[in-house]
Amino acid sequence: MELGLYTFGDVDPNAPDKGREGERRLRELIEEIELADQVGLDVFGLGEHHRPDYAVSAPAVVLAAAAARTSRIRLTSAVTVLSSEDPVRVFQQFSTLDLLSGGRAEMMAGRGSFIESFPLFGQSLDDYDDLFSEKLDLLIHLREQAVVSWSGTMRPAINGRGVYPRPLQDPLPLWIAVGGTPQSVARAGALGLPMALAIIGGEPARFAPLFELYREAARRAGQDASKLKTSVNVHGFIADSNQAAADQFYGPQAELMNRIGRERGWGPTSRAHFDQAISPRGNLFLGDPDTVAEKIVRHAGLFRNDRFLLQMAIGLMPHAQIMRGIELYGTKVAPLVRARLSETAAEPAAAL
Repeated sequence: MELGLYTFGDVDPNAPDKGREGERRLRELIEEIELADQVGLDVFGLGEHHRPDYAVSAPAVVLAAAAARTSRIRLTSAVTVLSSEDPVRVFQQFSTLDLLSGGRAEMMAGRGSFIESFPLFGQSLDDYDDLFSEKLDLLIHLREQAVVSWSGTMRPAINGRGVYPRPLQDPLPLWIAVGGTPQSVARAGALGLPMALAIIGGEPARFAPLFELYREAARRAGQDASKLKTSVNVHGFIADSNQAAADQFYGPQAELMNRIGRERGWGPTSRAHFDQAISPRGNLFLGDPDTVAEKIVRHAGLFRNDRFLLQMAIGLMPHAQIMRGIELYGTKVAPLVRARLSETAAEPAAAL
């Protein structure tokens, strides 16, 4: 299993000097990606957002900076909001990243969990799914051939035009990111594209049927099962002890979730909610290395996922704590997970 991290580059939305605040966070973020590479993690992803509480609106640019400071870790968006992007520019940006990184770039396309990009780029929310479907179709065409002829209803046609540069990887890896909608899961399977499923609430075990839906949709569409891949993307944190992990993570995470919750009409979170989420059946993968590794392995038996991505830098987490968490993830958690998965590879999935 590939193990990695993803983040949105959280910043203080109330910082008086937003430029300086953004510079600080991006500088620290490059250091975090560099450390993840050094400790042997497999993947680092950056999400695209257009809000005052996140510094990353152009993942390919930040990942290109990280490419110059790393040597082996794969670099992906997590996610690219394809509905409000131009697929040609997305492909060109990540092809360029692929060349700069020596073949380590990936695209993770999704519809996005926020809507700010739609009015910003002149798109209508009434076309939410149609935009994604059509632009995904174009992006797939761009991966398959250098000279493209394509037409749709949401974007001007392309008539025999070349799209360059071409990536080092052929094809450039493309994942579909989903948040639990069965239709989105089935679409990824029918297209035979890797699927990344975000689990940020509820019991993770409830999402297991979606992985089976993905595989069944691929089978019905005649896709090659050997090419199917799945990723589980979750929230959590790693520290030297379970208590330290909880104490360090709760405050920033609760502040962020309550801020977003006020926008969306959610009720306030509490330490009781948090304690439930960090329980063995909860959605947060948090604790010391043994605790987190054990939870990853147990859920791998249920999901049969090929990749696990952890979002540790949520809210205004101190940089030093994030760096320690990354160090523990790479040097303690990853070896434990790999060893235990190797030992249990032939055993049936255990009930959670």
